[in-house]
Amino acid sequence: MTRPVSSPVMPATSLADWLRAASDDALAALLQTRRDLATPPPADTGVLATRAGTPGSVARACEDLDTRTLAVLDALLLAGADTEAVPVTAVAELVGADVRAPLDLLRDRAVAWGDDDAVRVVPAAREVSGPFPAGLGASAPVLAGTDLEARLGETGEAERALLNTLAAGPPIGRTRDAAVDVPLARATTPVQRLLARGLLLRRDDETVELPREVGVAVRGGRIFAESALTEPELPTNPHQTSTVDEAAAGEAMEFLRQLESLLTAWSAQPPPVLKSGGLGVRELRKLAKDLEVDDARAILLAELAVGAGLVADSQATTPEWVPTTLTDSWLASAPGQRWITVAQAWLELPRLPGLAGHRDAKDRPMAPLAEELRRPLAPIARRRVLDALAELPDGTGVAGVDELVTVLAWRAPRRGGRLRDETVRWTMAEAAALGVIALGAVTTATRALLADDRPGALTAVVEALPKPIGHVLVQADLTVVAPGPLEPELAAEVTAVADVESAGHATVYRVTETSVRRALDSGRTADELHELFRTRSATPVPQSLTYLIDDVARRHGRLRGGAAGSFLRCDDEVLLAEVLGNPVSGEYELRKIAPTVLVSPLPLAEVLDGLRAAGFAPAAEGPDGRVVDLRPSGRRVPARPKATRRVAPEPAVNGEQIAAVVAHVRAGDRASATRRGEAVRLPGGGGADTSATLALLARATRERREVWIGFVDSRGTASQRIVTPVRVGGGMLEGTDNERYPLHRITSAALVEEG
Repeated sequence: MTRPVSSPVMPATSLADWLRAASDDALAALLQTRRDLATPPPADTGVLATRAGTPGSVARACEDLDTRTLAVLDALLLAGADTEAVPVTAVAELVGADVRAPLDLLRDRAVAWGDDDAVRVVPAAREVSGPFPAGLGASAPVLAGTDLEARLGETGEAERALLNTLAAGPPIGRTRDAAVDVPLARATTPVQRLLARGLLLRRDDETVELPREVGVAVRGGRIFAESALTEPELPTNPHQTSTVDEAAAGEAMEFLRQLESLLTAWSAQPPPVLKSGGLGVRELRKLAKDLEVDDARAILLAELAVGAGLVADSQATTPEWVPTTLTDSWLASAPGQRWITVAQAWLELPRLPGLAGHRDAKDRPMAPLAEELRRPLAPIARRRVLDALAELPDGTGVAGVDELVTVLAWRAPRRGGRLRDETVRWTMAEAAALGVIALGAVTTATRALLADDRPGALTAVVEALPKPIGHVLVQADLTVVAPGPLEPELAAEVTAVADVESAGHATVYRVTETSVRRALDSGRTADELHELFRTRSATPVPQSLTYLIDDVARRHGRLRGGAAGSFLRCDDEVLLAEVLGNPVSGEYELRKIAPTVLVSPLPLAEVLDGLRAAGFAPAAEGPDGRVVDLRPSGRRVPARPKATRRVAPEPAVNGEQIAAVVAHVRAGDRASATRRGEAVRLPGGGGADTSATLALLARATRERREVWIGFVDSRGTASQRIVTPVRVGGGMLEGTDNERYPLHRITSAALVEEG
């Protein structure tokens, strides 16, 4: 943090002095970086310094510091900068490298302060860094002037291995061999021999510690390895941007197809919600089997279906995971729009799907969709990984995930906790499955999403997706091959008359008697089906398919039903007699009301299902006599509004807000440093009554004199101000600074002495 030119020559003796001498711009930059210091606005720099020195605030300030900067902080602690000022040269000697840039960063964050000849760090930094800065133990003055290299040369292989382990950190070891002193000649274990040589120190009967001097010597005379102070290189592979986009588009299409299959399956048969919340193991494995994917992919699909609002807990007496009303509009959208919805939901998902199956604190497996998977900071961690990839040139991908894990760990070793590295691996795997990345590189669409350019992302993904085709290949074995994504209208027609047999970049459908009957049930005619295959097949239509359609159509719809409850009509009286003679007529209470008409009090859909199960082939009839489709579209529950999510790192605080906080702090400093003369206090403070205070304020108004006031704001925070009153009345004190102070919040007042 830079100091103004007019600052005193004497070095600051406290953090409050350093902050008080800093420029307004430097103070604003500090509050912008450490936003927890500004809420609520500190009364003065003393309060600001106190907040900046709390362990929680220091830990937060150190979260995104890189390994090199944290090494400099450890070196400051090793030099004792938390108890007394130390010169920069001593810190640089410990680090073995230039420390100016990292030290300036620590100063800017008010973790360290002072000029180069007297640098200090906040005492809480030792608590945050742990008991062993740089992984080294306490210093042992008795080793001063000792030839440690000679002593180390006398150690055996087992002793050296133990020293290497402790030197790597932490320097504390538990052992039973420290109970008694043993001369070197009688020592039998490595611990006893090292204690006898003075290379280990006994802390108690079961604990030994490696002295700092020995640890540094074992490390080769350096506190930090040179490689540890340099960011690891990130191996990359260059690709054409179009290659990355096309590869990602293929993965995106497959993911969308699988998500559509999940929604279709759960529409027909929603899985139950576990009593503890989440999706059961049996339902998960069934989903994975039906979709022909592994458990990890099935978990991601389920999490995103819920995260995107396409599926929700029905919250019924027996709750189930049911598609919402948003599902229909999503299914009707173009593939590009579908992908944008899912990709955005993934970026904002405050959960870690990768945790599913892991054990919780009570050693119980965590279920998909359960509350235990919720991690509010997951979107920030996800974006951090993608931002690192987006820093690379277009089309450039990382060579391996492990290398990226290493680089991100170096850049912010304190961020992410115990799941730091696993979160990076999960993010890369999920992003690849979604088509957010491909070949280790972010796509053009992803770059646009990260920049909050949704229209640009949609344009990019539409350009990358395979162009829909308008033909299929009909085979002699009654299979229909779609050599790519079909046009939406053609896809709907083919799906209506054929079942998916295998999916992928080329989808294979199979036409069966059941699928043809399903198409006829939906209102299509045999002529329309013949026309579909004749005009849309790039191969000749086999006779077997023509015969199949004609045969099913010949028997289909001879028996027709309507609503009475429901009715059945047929020109063939023999067929109606056969229906009445079948047990199904009694089950559905069918009765004849005319030679060619039967009626039932039950819904038509139930009657038709019963007749089909009995071997008949009825069709549903609308008011105009045309065949209608009565198949249910699946269960739906109302879509629920999404909770507001913090998607990315918090946006920068408004500059005006920061300026107001700085002005608030400076005003508090001025009030604290002001000499006060005649004073009064409000009742409760042991001083004069309210009338005396009002009289003093009125006098200051008449004489245009500055007055010192103490007041408590709406948050209950006490502070001080210097005000030049211009009006006192209506329960308010108004000053020349356009500030208004409620009189009932003023606890004391005093005239400011001149001179």
